[in-house]
Amino acid sequence: MARYTRTEVIIRMHEAAIIPVFYNKDPEICRNVIKACHDGGIDVFEFTNRGDFAHELFSELSKWVASEIPEMVLGAGSVVDAGTASLYIQLGANFIVSPILNADMAKVCNRRKILWAPGCGTLSEISYAEELGADIVKIFPGSSVGGPEFVKAIKGPCPWTSIMPTGGVEATPESLKEWFEAGVSCVGIGSTLITKELIAKKDWEGLSAKITEAVKIVSLLRNK
Repeated sequence: MARYTRTEVIIRMHEAAIIPVFYNKDPEICRNVIKACHDGGIDVFEFTNRGDFAHELFSELSKWVASEIPEMVLGAGSVVDAGTASLYIQLGANFIVSPILNADMAKVCNRRKILWAPGCGTLSEISYAEELGADIVKIFPGSSVGGPEFVKAIKGPCPWTSIMPTGGVEATPESLKEWFEAGVSCVGIGSTLITKELIAKKDWEGLSAKITEAVKIVSLLRNK
């Protein structure tokens, strides 16, 4: 069962601005990454459904987060069908992110009042996703569908649309400036934030510092 309502998740995602996107088969690494994100100032985290038995690992992490970092909003990403969405919701996912637009997933998430962020690549897909109840749409892959210029084009006729690009967003002042000035509500960032080098070194303090810096960059952009 989700510990946060859909409305609470929407607010928290907007506030967080940066949604870390991560998967590793090692539960200890996952716990350290989640804690580093929390320590760095981000309390929303997308665990990606990538590896074998990923749902079992998510179940373990969901229980750990509820006990040790209850303010963390944990969700599941890379979900492409209604059955898998149902599974993750039952395991405690507070939101579901998908690289595709699947109407059956909307029914499952809406029935349980879980935030659903489908992947869209055109304005027609975005409009249909919103008809299906999507409060935030994911544009994916963000750089390939048109980057920040695509966001600007969408926000022109549809200023009410909340957009979260993933893929092509980097944890740098230049990249974050482009995306947020284009009008995104939040961004999903994976390997350019949680780098292979930091994971290999198990440099959790370094990861936390990197996240803190990215959070500061967005805060400055928003307070201009």
